[in-house]
Amino acid sequence: MSQIGGFFDLWNPVVLLVVVVVGYVYSRFVAKGNGNFADAEPVTGKQKLYFYTGLALFYIGQGSPINYIGHHYLFSVHMLQQTILYLIVPIFIWLGTPAWVLRLFMQNRVFRGIFSFFTRPLIALFLFNMLFSIYHMPFIMDGLMKNDVLLLSYHTVLLITAFMMWFPVFCPVPELNSLNDLKKLAYIFGNGMLLTPACALIIFADSIIYDMYSNVTVPFTHLSPLDDQQLGGVLMKIVQEVVYGTTLAYIFFRWYRRERKEDDDMDLLETQ
Repeated sequence: MSQIGGFFDLWNPVVLLVVVVVGYVYSRFVAKGNGNFADAEPVTGKQKLYFYTGLALFYIGQGSPINYIGHHYLFSVHMLQQTILYLIVPIFIWLGTPAWVLRLFMQNRVFRGIFSFFTRPLIALFLFNMLFSIYHMPFIMDGLMKNDVLLLSYHTVLLITAFMMWFPVFCPVPELNSLNDLKKLAYIFGNGMLLTPACALIIFADSIIYDMYSNVTVPFTHLSPLDDQQLGGVLMKIVQEVVYGTTLAYIFFRWYRRERKEDDDMDLLETQ
């Protein structure tokens, strides 16, 4: 490979169409149409910003040149794509989803049963990290990259399990929030521990472990395939640490503010 693909390879119009349609549905039926549904609380400006940011990041990860270059040329770019799609996008989408939307879906018994099972903290935690680690086994990734249908299917499942994994932390529905803040801190710590082996395998490998990246000719970089492979593992680990660290700080300070408010309320009652 010595030439970059064409416009439609680099800027996937199908993904763009999906993002635009989802954004329109959110704008029309969620952000502006909540009066059409019973018990639908208003969608805040912050929620809208979170949701649209999540959609934009999804397109950057799946529809921009990051996807094409990561698939055909650079493993490091592929790992950057993974961090965007699985560690960042779900957070913004959940933060932008109002509680009444999920309650609407939960009225369906089948959906409620499946969703409740796969968002149980331990199941969500181990399922995503297991599938993520399996994906990065050399013979698995090399095989998937040769079959577009299998690759798309696996990435779809990974994305769904990523949403399930983040749900216990950023649950938008109070009655479904099964973890207190202390348990959420432990949950995030456990996520970081389970993701570390896959990163370590890539970072400390002393040879090319993915055949698909071993013989490509990259016209725009001077990195060797081994350096690119190690850079991919480092990128994944660094971004994971930043995302998880930010999440830990978010949960801790939210917990601290709530405890402080409760103490202030108690002091106010005692003085009356």
